[in-house]
Amino acid sequence: MAVMTIGETRAPHRRLTSEDLLRMPDDGRRYELVEGRLDVSPAPVFLHTLIESRLTIYLGGIAPDDLMVLSGPGIDFDADRAHHRIPDLAVIHSADAERPYLTRPPLLAVEVVSPESVFRDHHTKLREYAGFGIGSYWIVSPSTDKPGIAEFRLDGDRYVETAQVFGEDVFTTDAPFPVRIVPHWLLADGPWKKRIGGEEADSDS
Repeated sequence: MAVMTIGETRAPHRRLTSEDLLRMPDDGRRYELVEGRLDVSPAPVFLHTLIESRLTIYLGGIAPDDLMVLSGPGIDFDADRAHHRIPDLAVIHSADAERPYLTRPPLLAVEVVSPESVFRDHHTKLREYAGFGIGSYWIVSPSTDKPGIAEFRLDGDRYVETAQVFGEDVFTTDAPFPVRIVPHWLLADGPWKKRIGGEEADSDS
């Protein structure tokens, strides 16, 4: 298989499938497929990993028992397994868990924006996730000044933005289950586990 550079989606000699991804090097990069073409992203930087980790821990602790919060699950979008995406985080029904990759739409997909993924997260994946039927999609901005969360809900075959929250304001949603998040505590030093849901911050005011 030809070596491809980060961000490249050049067509290979043949149409690739998710089986080919099992043979990719374990080098920290994210290997996805777009219509049989390899789409390679660099390994996440520290702030990206920190946000992803805190969201996974927090959501995993408050999710209902019949749901699973997964960090970086691979998802086959088509029966040919030639379109494969890896959201930073996803929430699924426990009954929809599959190996080696998921094939049913998650209830929620989350992407933490990286410098190289701005267009992909805000446009390409917004369209793809809606077409696949993922009910909710969050885009998390990792700004150190004012991190933010934008929420999109599926309306027919497209997403509608339902919330955009930054800094110390509280993001609230009921999909896929009731959640309160203060974006500030996705990155800030201090007692983030106690403050990320906003309850203690509200009681102190």
